[in-house]
Amino acid sequence: MSSHIQIIKQRLGLPEKSINATIRLLEDGATIPFISRYRKEATGSMDELQVSSVQSEWKSLQELDKRKETVLGSIQEQGKLTPELEKRIKNCWVSSELEDIYLPFRPKRKTRASMAREKGLEPLAKIIMAQREYDLDGKARKFISKDVQDVDAALGGARDIIAEWVSEDGRSRRRVREGFERYATISAKVVQKKKEEAAKYKDYFDFEERLSRCPSHRLLAIRRAESEGFLRVSISIDEDRAIERLERIFVKGRGDCAEQVAIAVKDGYKRLLSPAIETEFRKASKEAADKEAIAVFSENLRQLLLAAPLGQKPILGLDPGFRTGCKVVCLDEHGSLLENGTIYPHPPQNKTDDAALKIGRWIEKHQIEAIAIGNGTAGRETERFVKNTIGKDADIQVFMVNEAGASIYSASEVAREEFPDLDLTVRGAISIARRLMDPLSELVKIDPKSIGVGQYQHDVNQTLLKDKLDEVVSLAVNRVGVNLNTASPYLLKYVSGITARTAKNIVEYRRQKDGFSSRKELMKVAGLGAKAFEQSAGFLRIPDAKHPLDNSAVHPERYGLVEKMAKDAGASVNDLLASKSDRERIDIRQYISGAIGLPTLQDIMKELEKPGLDPRGEAEVFSFADIHDINQLYEGLRVPGIVTNLTKFGAFVDIGIKENGLVHISQITDRFIKDPSEVLKLDQKVMVRVTGIDLQRKRIQLSMKD
Repeated sequence: MSSHIQIIKQRLGLPEKSINATIRLLEDGATIPFISRYRKEATGSMDELQVSSVQSEWKSLQELDKRKETVLGSIQEQGKLTPELEKRIKNCWVSSELEDIYLPFRPKRKTRASMAREKGLEPLAKIIMAQREYDLDGKARKFISKDVQDVDAALGGARDIIAEWVSEDGRSRRRVREGFERYATISAKVVQKKKEEAAKYKDYFDFEERLSRCPSHRLLAIRRAESEGFLRVSISIDEDRAIERLERIFVKGRGDCAEQVAIAVKDGYKRLLSPAIETEFRKASKEAADKEAIAVFSENLRQLLLAAPLGQKPILGLDPGFRTGCKVVCLDEHGSLLENGTIYPHPPQNKTDDAALKIGRWIEKHQIEAIAIGNGTAGRETERFVKNTIGKDADIQVFMVNEAGASIYSASEVAREEFPDLDLTVRGAISIARRLMDPLSELVKIDPKSIGVGQYQHDVNQTLLKDKLDEVVSLAVNRVGVNLNTASPYLLKYVSGITARTAKNIVEYRRQKDGFSSRKELMKVAGLGAKAFEQSAGFLRIPDAKHPLDNSAVHPERYGLVEKMAKDAGASVNDLLASKSDRERIDIRQYISGAIGLPTLQDIMKELEKPGLDPRGEAEVFSFADIHDINQLYEGLRVPGIVTNLTKFGAFVDIGIKENGLVHISQITDRFIKDPSEVLKLDQKVMVRVTGIDLQRKRIQLSMKD
């Protein structure tokens, strides 16, 4: 384990003590949110991303250990495992190097080299490789047999064996791999017979770029076009230069033997080594692009999940539509459905007066305080209709809500469980309204891939994507905290230490007992033991609980400490929560002990100051300019917008029409930035200037400069 810790330390640049403590906590069943929040003394206050990185590296090294065992076992069975070879394998910590060591011993299917060996030509190959024989033809004649017709056949078979040796030699692979790392280019050519069909990929019809400089979005686009059969793609280096570097290793002097080795080297490179390393770099570049794309998606998702909630208010939600009408729902402050209906304010029905009458009646009947409108088809038209209906002076806020994934939720098993008797469109309207009330609680019900805030999310490694997005959701849920008495099982299952089954048991217990009155009561839930309680309790909130700290992020394991602080200050815990002067009398340094340090004590004091504070802020109303169609745009026009998606190459901005505009990374700010997220975040309100309009392709170029 010590060697693993040293490697992780070298890769991540984190303290050895922190890495060691984190791994021990992970092995003991602790979760990332719990470790980063409640075990800061052990980890040296590592944040959740650092803890996650340690976990990722730790898993990777464990997988490498398993692969080493397989390799050692295979070579041992062949009777070829020497002490030196065993040491090399055990001291290898790079996957590609391990495979290079194993390659000569890996069981192979029938190859040209294996067939040459079967004909007894390996001794000749060794003679040629030594490059000391002056009468090569004479030696080769000795290997003529019923399977080897003549000298040329003998030499050809020997070269096949040498070519395989060259391709499997660690020095060869290192040299070629170094060449690919430094000089590899990715090239793409259009498949001529599919040129018209591939029009959207025309930027790559005759494309070449240094692989190391090819950004993830471009690489993924090229790979997608290749998989669809539109492009032929290759990754390569200068062939002559690569062969020359290999000849320096294997060709010694001049003569017939050296000439045969040179021919074998060239063949080995072209037929075996180059394709193998190209495949390796195809895989590695794809993995790197996947990692970057998943990181972009993860950050966008995190920001979307942590979007500011409106809070508990009676809300009217609309899922807009033209021909089929707008589905309307009225929810109470807890998100429960009160009433639903359909209005037809738009063409072809144009029942504007009837729709306005219904909206007014619903607002009055249910004391509506806010209106949520989906931003899809007919969204802007519905927004104008609603604002005209309620009037400028109405004390009702109108919000455009990102409805991405609402249709996926509507048809999901989750939606059917919640609303078995409702139509899909009504479920969608409920989801839109609830997103305004609490985005996090609603979005956890949807597959993160369906939320649509990534780049090429369907092209990346789906297992890796799912694992990372699930982690993002979990971290967001635990950062905000969850109301134990109102949270759905879909939200509860993301709480640290709680499984999907335990979440359902919590909801069932809550129903039977009419709610939880204390965190301790969690221990009575079926399947929730001491470990699960330890991991989850600090992230669960109970408003109006018997113990005041049950509605805070203070962990139950520290209640005794807070009670001692209160006693020493001549106050109660409630007094500490309510009185700044009482808190100021506490000198936290006197409570430092072996298990409790300043980080924990500082966290406790922050929580006593603002118990249960929601880190997401409050939702704000936003208004678009009076523009409804791309044809109304012109270059130089300045309009407000909302950032809807961030990629490595720029930001997509909703300016109130069907088409989102793109602010290229070079147009975000006057200073150089490597990533749009350095300046922007999802749902940020921005002012943009139209710099280009492509009506044919429905594309809008925007700038934030000036």
